[in-house]
Amino acid sequence: MTKKEFRILVVDDEKSFLLLLTKILENEGYEVKGAGDPKTALKVVENFMPYLVITDMKMPEMDGLALMDAITGRGIDTEFIMITAFATVEGAVDVIKKGAVDYITKPLKNPEQLRSVVAKVYERHRILSGCSEDERLKGLPPIGIIFAGMENVLKEVRHVAPTGASVMLYGETGTGKSLIAKVIHSLSGRKGAFVDINCAAIPENLLESELFGYEKGAFTGAVASKKGRFEMADEGTIFLDEISEMSLMLQAKLLKVLQEKTFERLGSVATLKSNARVIAATNRNLAELVSAKRFREDLYYRLNVFPVSIPPLRDRKEHISSIAAFIMQSVAKRFGKDVRGFGPESLGRLVAYQWPGNIRELENHIERAVILAKGQELSLPELSGTEQEESADTDLKSVEKVAIEKALIKTDGNRKKAAELLGISLRALQYKIKDYGISR
Repeated sequence: MTKKEFRILVVDDEKSFLLLLTKILENEGYEVKGAGDPKTALKVVENFMPYLVITDMKMPEMDGLALMDAITGRGIDTEFIMITAFATVEGAVDVIKKGAVDYITKPLKNPEQLRSVVAKVYERHRILSGCSEDERLKGLPPIGIIFAGMENVLKEVRHVAPTGASVMLYGETGTGKSLIAKVIHSLSGRKGAFVDINCAAIPENLLESELFGYEKGAFTGAVASKKGRFEMADEGTIFLDEISEMSLMLQAKLLKVLQEKTFERLGSVATLKSNARVIAATNRNLAELVSAKRFREDLYYRLNVFPVSIPPLRDRKEHISSIAAFIMQSVAKRFGKDVRGFGPESLGRLVAYQWPGNIRELENHIERAVILAKGQELSLPELSGTEQEESADTDLKSVEKVAIEKALIKTDGNRKKAAELLGISLRALQYKIKDYGISR
């Protein structure tokens, strides 16, 4: 896609400002049309079909957000940049949460701000127009497995991925926050690498050098210069796992990088730049830590631009069997084991258990079972804590029955395919169908 093919619609009721933006973008080589009010804009989009709409937030009759809803409601797939007079972090949070990819301020003090924001959207479209979502997610588990039972989370991820906004992932340990961060990076179209670091796993005195790098002789043992994670993630994504464990001193340095996109290596006065997109994650309540003065409030607002909550595995019981089946197949392939399904009792144990360690704990149990497997049918032992299920065995059976019925509907009653989908043997499925009295 060339710039001339990239269509932009600018909407503003202030004629001089509309002409200014249109002229700047035309000089950059884009195909641009202007509209002086939302009603005219709605007529233009039908034939012009813009890839990007830049609209003022405050207009008579219809504001920018209402215009955005009206355009998307007509099934027109486009992105939005809002023009706002509120150049604050809170303002950015608000417009991005409501669907915009970015915002620019009014009056426009520096034309480069407009050029830069639009260039990012154009470049992403140029890259992504040449490959499908599946190609971008190559090397990761299927979307249907990663987000099984989390369709709302997937919708949020697809929405925020192209924007470049900071993302805050909330979820219990083992829920797959790192994997979801990789999905966001893959769907973003960013050119740089995905670089991750666990802030809780590295001692405080070493974490700074890991993040920002160091020069030779900066401290005892620094026999050579080393790049930091921010430097390695330039034009890519840096994932800061367990961000709540970072010290207040280091939080202040991180804030500077987020605000200015610059930093210095330890032992150096040279200022380096990094256009790394930041995704952070925690299993704790950051708002409570802010109240307790254990996490900086200004950093919290910088990181929490787009919060995403990941539900625990126990809240996705109907999907545990398909997730477990995928893990089983992957582990069996890795170890060269001919394991094809779970035994009759294993599915019930998978659903009944609370999984306090979430996906990570599920993977560990299945890996151990695959290693010990002596035949094609995988048998899971009794899992401690099964008796802590919130209700009696009848509730467990109802969840299990629904999962089987959904699999049969999805496969049009084909029991063999349903068994594969559930990750259990055909014999086990037939036993369950008879036991629950399920008819085709």
